[in-house]
Amino acid sequence: MFKKKECVAMLLAGGQGSRLYALTEKTAKPAVTFGGKYRIIDFPLSNCVHSGIDTVGVLTQYQPLVLNEYIGTGLPWDLDRNYGGVKILPPYQAKNGADWYKGTANAIYQNLQFIERYDADYVLILSGDHIYRMDYAAMLDYHKKTGADCTIAVIEVSLAEASRFGIMSADEDGRIFKFTEKPKHPDSTKASMGIYIFSREKLTEYLKADAADPASSNDFGKNIIPAMLAAGEKLMAYPFSGYWKDVGTIDSLWEANMDILGDDPVLKFATDGWRVLSRHDNAPPQYLGEHAVVENASVTEGCEILGTVKNSVLGENVRVMEGATVTDSVIMGECVIREGATVEYAIIDRDTEIGKGARVGEPRAAGHGIAVLGTGVRVAENAVVAGGEMKSE
Repeated sequence: MFKKKECVAMLLAGGQGSRLYALTEKTAKPAVTFGGKYRIIDFPLSNCVHSGIDTVGVLTQYQPLVLNEYIGTGLPWDLDRNYGGVKILPPYQAKNGADWYKGTANAIYQNLQFIERYDADYVLILSGDHIYRMDYAAMLDYHKKTGADCTIAVIEVSLAEASRFGIMSADEDGRIFKFTEKPKHPDSTKASMGIYIFSREKLTEYLKADAADPASSNDFGKNIIPAMLAAGEKLMAYPFSGYWKDVGTIDSLWEANMDILGDDPVLKFATDGWRVLSRHDNAPPQYLGEHAVVENASVTEGCEILGTVKNSVLGENVRVMEGATVTDSVIMGECVIREGATVEYAIIDRDTEIGKGARVGEPRAAGHGIAVLGTGVRVAENAVVAGGEMKSE
């Protein structure tokens, strides 16, 4: 018998992240390294814990090995619980056959049993590919006070970028009366953050109806939300004004990493006790050599800097050897930048080695884009990887 939970979180973490190219060839997008010592999935997991939500189902599918190993028992997020905690929910074979998750709604539909076993009154649906800190408990209070069937977190965006998102139109009380998925000509700037709270009975009702429709895309934005609006259900917009970044592209991932730099960074990891929790090795302190130059950089534990690092983010155990230069770049961990090598305006995944005298990337001002190296890549001595070029192992 399982103890009743008021609210259960379902974290969608099975996406391929195809727009991240080489960075997601061998791992799911939520497991991509961010900010030197974190993974993208650390943010929603940390939000859940700080919000008092201790039962989280993580729905995996694409390249799940690294993500499964990283989450483990959930100990770093205090989610190793006898009742609840974090549970990995991959696709499975049921009595009537096996099937991959076909869409976001179908993924939740296939795991209704997980929700029902905790007799949850409310279900929080999350995406595993956004960088933000948010109090879900406040959103749940809003959902209950307004008597909503579904509450959708929204953030104001510019009219120019509104066509990239699902856009909500709401009245002065916050009730949504129109939703358009990525409109060509948006008439509102309230963008869906992909964060939903449903009253469980309504969620179950619409998921079952959606599953029975062979023409459905089985997607929350394309099918479930429009169906609820058409039926006159009460959908409310919950306004969010903090930092939020969709890191689904190379450019946005680089920009979000740069947001942690500076004397007063746009993105702060630890304020008001709301820490971002993560799993990480006990690496030794970083070492800066006698002739090392480090300016406006985030350097994680275990790093050895003998060369120059400027305006960059370095993950754990990165070695920048004498005469090597790293500028405007993100180095994700366990990498070696050999003597005399240059890395500029690049993202380099884990376990990569840049040979002596090699060059990766070009100055940002050149306008050729971000150079990207996937995990395990070896760049030969004096080799050149051009700006905007992407290489995988």
